Amino acid sequence: MNQNETKELVGRTAVDALVKSGMKLGLGTGSTALPAIRRVGELLAEGRLTNIFAVPTSFQTVIECENRGIPLFTLNSKEIGGKLDLTIDGADEVDPQNRCVKGGGGALLLEKIAAYASSSYALVVDESKLAENLGLSFAVPIEVVSEARIPVTMALEKLGAEVKLREALRKAGPVVTDHGNIILDIRFTSPVDPVAFEKELNLIPGVVENGFFTGASKYPFKPRVFIGHSGGTVETR
Repeated sequence: MNQNETKELVGRTAVDALVKSGMKLGLGTGSTALPAIRRVGELLAEGRLTNIFAVPTSFQTVIECENRGIPLFTLNSKEIGGKLDLTIDGADEVDPQNRCVKGGGGALLLEKIAAYASSSYALVVDESKLAENLGLSFAVPIEVVSEARIPVTMALEKLGAEVKLREALRKAGPVVTDHGNIILDIRFTSPVDPVAFEKELNLIPGVVENGFFTGASKYPFKPRVFIGHSGGTVETR
């Protein structure tokens, strides 16, 4: 199977295994989350799922859900009450402890809010996303208030990070998130403790959120990871 076929397989597998009628369901962002969204739409259209209360994590997810007839809410909706039964999302890197880096699509803020508001959390990835250490090969995104770009960059460099402003494609200037902020992508040259860094990065004034997802908050989560392999199998851990 090619990578797109693997992503399709793993997204559909996770939905079939975990999503039940009546759920308050967080739906993630990106190329591996989209097949999961499509599968939810299919099951709703067939009547095999009913009463799904979906909370999207980005404009991309909103549009996909609208196209698939999936009812949309926010965490503030009275039907949701600030708590989700399950969130299904992709990831840019996953380590052996099921900790991950997210935000390659620029939606890390709402993705993290949904993750930490969920009773159950599932990641869908293809095998290329597995990593021994986070933040070495794939950049960790930091969502930053634009006015704080230089002081935040200096603070990140003091922590040993290589920092790069994320530039937009087919638009002049930096990427602007759904909430009007910019993204600084950081890499490390040697392994770091992602749990400690998830906490420490958010202490820098001007940082809105960072892309380490480790369960370091006072609202911890333990993700279940679905890994698609090119041979046509899905591994869970």
